[in-house]
Amino acid sequence: MKPHCQSEKPKAPVQERKKNLRWSLVFALIAALTVWAVTSQWKNFSLGALAARLAAADPGWMAAAFAGMFGFLFFEGCAIRSACEALGYPIPISRGLAFAAADIYFSAITPSASGGQPACALLMRRRGIPGCVSAPVLMLTLMMYTLSILAIGLLSLLLGPAVFFSFGPAARILIAVGTVLQILLALAFFGLLRSGSLLRQLCFGVLRLLAKLRLIRNLEAKEARVQRTMDEYARRAKVLTGRRGLLLRSFLYNFLQRLSVISVSVFVFLALGGAPRHALRVLAMQSYVVIGSVSIPIPGAMGVTDFLMIDGFSALMTEELAVQIALIARAVSFYSCVLLCGLIVLAATRRALRENEGDAEGKTGDA
Repeated sequence: MKPHCQSEKPKAPVQERKKNLRWSLVFALIAALTVWAVTSQWKNFSLGALAARLAAADPGWMAAAFAGMFGFLFFEGCAIRSACEALGYPIPISRGLAFAAADIYFSAITPSASGGQPACALLMRRRGIPGCVSAPVLMLTLMMYTLSILAIGLLSLLLGPAVFFSFGPAARILIAVGTVLQILLALAFFGLLRSGSLLRQLCFGVLRLLAKLRLIRNLEAKEARVQRTMDEYARRAKVLTGRRGLLLRSFLYNFLQRLSVISVSVFVFLALGGAPRHALRVLAMQSYVVIGSVSIPIPGAMGVTDFLMIDGFSALMTEELAVQIALIARAVSFYSCVLLCGLIVLAATRRALRENEGDAEGKTGDA
């Protein structure tokens, strides 16, 4: 029998949908402004030229680009599934993909990617996975996700150190800041995963602040509930960190996830007629773009990513081709991915609600 973990009651579905719709509209507006900002910086930009370039693109390489986009979702789903199974909650890969989709979608549309893990945890709870299990699973995924970005950046630096210096001064500063932030994040996630007391104190601090603001009542009862949950969290986290095979698999899945999305730019470059001999250089450039985009939180990271891509690619190709690759690659790796994940989350949420309603009706009938 699995231990019971208490967690907060989820928000009403109607309230959730309204809030998610607002964030989605904000995301769409920012995306449109970002594309406008990119295209307006190049006075010779033409939608007709972009459409013509896309029509002439190699379909095989474009298919590979979309496969890379899907790999970003697929490998995170594999990482979540692997960690859940280690804690005694086996799930099919389809459910792992739904959890990953919730993380990716809400990370994209909320400030500083703050909504990804809570939304994923909520969907996991609706599918019978309690918070004391989802919390360490997602913390492990975050830690390995961050470490994989640093690993790819380190490999890029070792294989092609000159690529870093092909970026302009401002871009190099953003990449350096992003690297430092990634290291700090990795250390923070490791500390939260290994030390249940650290996360417990953080939760207590939030509860006491809410109590002072008179937003919650019965502080002692809520602290006792958090204490029980954190004790179970610490036990589960110890299981995850004590299994080297699981840690290695989690890192490998996250490494492949990052490599998949980074490869999208390479495949788009090749699809638009880029020379295959420059593929590894483009891969290294895109890895630096990913690191640098962390220097400013979402939604600002969307503009930083486009800036870094054009800045780096312009050293290898014409500005026209750099802008076109940036726009098409972002359309595949980011906007298409967010749209796909949104549709998966919508379908998974509806299915979970239908099943929960069916269970409730069944219990009522039995009574």
